[in-house]
Amino acid sequence: MRFYHATRWVFPRSYHLRIFAICFGAVHLPIAVFCLAELVLGQWDWAVFLPLLGATLVGTGAAIVALHAMLAPIAHATDLLRTIQRGGRVPAVPVGGEDLVGELLTGVARASAATAARITTLTDAAGKDMLTGLLNRRGFTDVAAHTLRADATSAIALLDLDHFKAINDRFGHDEGDRVLTAFARRLEAGLRKGDSAARWGGEEFAILMPETDLEDATAIIERLRLLLSLDNISAADSPALTFSCGVTALQGYQSFDAALVKADQALYAAKRGGRDRVERRR
Repeated sequence: MRFYHATRWVFPRSYHLRIFAICFGAVHLPIAVFCLAELVLGQWDWAVFLPLLGATLVGTGAAIVALHAMLAPIAHATDLLRTIQRGGRVPAVPVGGEDLVGELLTGVARASAATAARITTLTDAAGKDMLTGLLNRRGFTDVAAHTLRADATSAIALLDLDHFKAINDRFGHDEGDRVLTAFARRLEAGLRKGDSAARWGGEEFAILMPETDLEDATAIIERLRLLLSLDNISAADSPALTFSCGVTALQGYQSFDAALVKADQALYAAKRGGRDRVERRR
């Protein structure tokens, strides 16, 4: 590091030019010594000087081109590191040899992989419910923003597990968490490929069904309700788990918030109507 800092006054903003300057001086040292010797001897041999000068210039040009190519991996690694520092994802890092540049590229590749893993973990934590693995409210809203089309009718449903508090009170919160997780798995298995499910909060869940009219969406929820009644996930000596649901239609993401209000109103109507039922609002 001492020599590096000692030579910083030579092209302080360009490491490439500093390397080139050092090499230029080294390549021209023989011709400088030759010129000095000729002056001391008081004679000048052009037959020797001209070939030596030509060879020096050709060697200098070749050295500059070769050094520029040799420094290219370092410049590329520096650009990749800047991308990593900004939190971005980098493309495949070139594989180097068993030398200093190879070690540098290997280090960049490891840093890139570690950064990508952290970004994935943070993204999952920001958009997913840690207990059930479903989307959380933020993740659900993000999916809706990217999925809903204004020219297509879609549907949204809010589900609430009936009498869930009694499970926590009677069997404890560990059993309640198990039931929530099991219900989330049933929910995912019963939906279509393009549908999205989220844990909206507590024992409440949300379902987004893109490009689906209200009648088809209601039929999908009714099928889920029937499957849950046939596959009880509650404790053996407790009543079968059921849910109440409110469903409504929406046109594009601009009507998302209003649709949530309608779905919530329909959900409470299902609760007031006796639970274990599906209500819809147009």
